[in-house]
Amino acid sequence: MRKRTLFSLVLVLAIGMILSACGDSGEGSGSGGGDSEGAVTNLTMGTGSVGGVYYPLGGEMANLFVDNIDVEGFDVSSVESGASVENIAKIQAGEFQLGIAQNTTLINAVNQTGEFEGKTTDKVAVIGSLYPEALQVVTLDSTGIESIEELEGKKVAIGPPGGATREAAEMVLAAYGIEEGDYEAYEEGFGDAKSKLQNGTIDASFAVVGVPSSTTDELANATGEVKFLDIEGDALQTVLDQSQYEAYTVEAGTYEWQDEPAETITAMALLLGSTEQVSEDLGYQITKTLYEKSGDMTIEQASLITQDNAMIGVGDLPLHPGTEKYFKEVGIIE
Repeated sequence: MRKRTLFSLVLVLAIGMILSACGDSGEGSGSGGGDSEGAVTNLTMGTGSVGGVYYPLGGEMANLFVDNIDVEGFDVSSVESGASVENIAKIQAGEFQLGIAQNTTLINAVNQTGEFEGKTTDKVAVIGSLYPEALQVVTLDSTGIESIEELEGKKVAIGPPGGATREAAEMVLAAYGIEEGDYEAYEEGFGDAKSKLQNGTIDASFAVVGVPSSTTDELANATGEVKFLDIEGDALQTVLDQSQYEAYTVEAGTYEWQDEPAETITAMALLLGSTEQVSEDLGYQITKTLYEKSGDMTIEQASLITQDNAMIGVGDLPLHPGTEKYFKEVGIIE
């Protein structure tokens, strides 16, 4: 029987209520400011779970913006969240003004598919592309598991409700013919999944995270027996055909302990902003700071946050007006 906590059910219901909300969604979380009605200057940024990249990156970006943007009353607080789905939902509802999310999740939101079927997310726009992230399916040599097919009947961490990992994990497992109820699902954040894999509570974990991932490295250093499970063949093609993911190889040597390449899928992490609560002027300053001061951040993925990469994975997704102004100014778009 699939394990579901009361928290998980409440969170799923809450996301639906958030997306359905209207009328009071423009109140925001801070004092008024900027050049549009409903704009605020005290911003909340949704990140992800502890142990992933979103959480520490969000903290560094918040500090970067506060240190470089001189606007009266301006502040940014980064908070832990369920990641992509929750961040988009809460930006739409006015509970978050900024958030990190996968481009694949925002595409679903714009198209009203997947978790966002029948839901409007017209207040959410892209501030820019951050870095590529890959689905890393990890187990230990001691489990004896050699492939994703062998996860049937096993205990598997599939990520928390409200995140892109959860959706990707279920899609990949289904591509291998493993449906809900065919395995014991653990709805864990990345840090908790690492601990449970390390102590033998679970057999494998899924995580859509930046490459390399500190959590995966920590697990390898603690156990000395981490290995990736490849997504390949017909199952890989099925995933590519039914999603916006692309094929990706985690090359040998990406981690010091990694001797063989790992075949998987990738998406781009995006920074998103509210078009209602983040004014055009403030959106411009956030975008400018992000791409001109990213070198001041210490997290490894910050080196990929460049003007050259700013539109990767964005495609036809809506841009924040302030972002569009900056991108045109520096020649990223016409």
